[in-house]
Amino acid sequence: MRDKGITPFIARRGVEHGSGLGVHRWVVEQSFALLHWFRRLRIRWEIRDDIHEAFLSLACSIICWRRLTNLTLC
Repeated sequence: MRDKGITPFIARRGVEHGSGLGVHRWVVEQSFALLHWFRRLRIRWEIRDDIHEAFLSLACSIICWRRLTNLTLC
């Protein structure tokens, strides 16, 4: 982003600003909240990075699957 002349900036909650950044911040917060459902990811118990990344991928897959099944029910 810096190569394109864009400075990365995450807005604080409840702060208005004219740049338009942070409009969809709730998506990131919701994603973290969904990942915290999985106790194994709340506190990192694994020493090896690949095992932690595997649990993270599995959790993301389960979240996506739940979302897709809820959309088809509506």
